[in-house]
Amino acid sequence: MNKNQKADVISGLEEKLKKAQGLFLTDFSGITVLEETELRRDFRSAGVEYSVVKNTLLKKALEQVTGYDSIYTSLVGPTGVAFSYNDAIAPAKIIKKFKDKTQKLNCKACVVEMQVYPGNKLDELAKIPSRPELIASMLGSLQLPASGIVGTINAVVRELVSVIDAIEKKKAA
Repeated sequence: MNKNQKADVISGLEEKLKKAQGLFLTDFSGITVLEETELRRDFRSAGVEYSVVKNTLLKKALEQVTGYDSIYTSLVGPTGVAFSYNDAIAPAKIIKKFKDKTQKLNCKACVVEMQVYPGNKLDELAKIPSRPELIASMLGSLQLPASGIVGTINAVVRELVSVIDAIEKKKAA
């Protein structure tokens, strides 16, 4: 790889780092091609971008973006990086599921919305509800009062209908 290609890779990584809400560094040692294909498919379906990068190039990109100093020590051995742009927790769930299934893919470091965590916090991070789950929960909470209001209005309408029916029966009698 020549200097221009390296500069392009570093620049691309910088842009990804600036946009990413979640960043997960992994050690993919021992993973077969089929397993990696499956992992990449899972990442893609969740809107996560996964790349294998050279540690030196990633470190140079990290140096250009503030807040990542504490993950330099994780840049040892083979490194795969999961960049998440919409849901910072999505990669944690995918990595944990894959690791539980294959006993492979160790997490070196996790960055969730600029907060750096060691790789051993992966299980805890994977338990955090995803953005869509939180939104669904909030919408459900908002709908409860609305359904209560609708139920109250329906009860009042039913009561009015029964009063009107009673009045009409008296008039007919």
